Amino acid sequence: MSIRITQSKCVGCGMCIEACPGNLIKKNSDGKAYMLHERDCWGCTSCIKECKTGAIRFFLGADIGGRGSTLSVSEKNNISTWKIEDPNENVKIIEVNKNDANKY
Repeated sequence: MSIRITQSKCVGCGMCIEACPGNLIKKNSDGKAYMLHERDCWGCTSCIKECKTGAIRFFLGADIGGRGSTLSVSEKNNISTWKIEDPNENVKIIEVNKNDANKY
């Protein structure tokens, strides 16, 4: 399992760096987040949940039933949008209202 960081979408906020329990994410000279060795990623998804721009994608490998799908998260106001794209470019969107997150 690993993540990929899209430099063009990264705004350099550093939230992913703070969230990473393995201290694996750093900033480059442009202030953009990167991971030197993506294979070291633990797959905890903490960084993805903190990235508000959708710059971080998590690869859902075959070992967890993802068959190469990717997951990204974006946020606007109180809505978290989880986007899952499979290798055939099919997209599934899951929207979560954070006001309802602990409701059940």
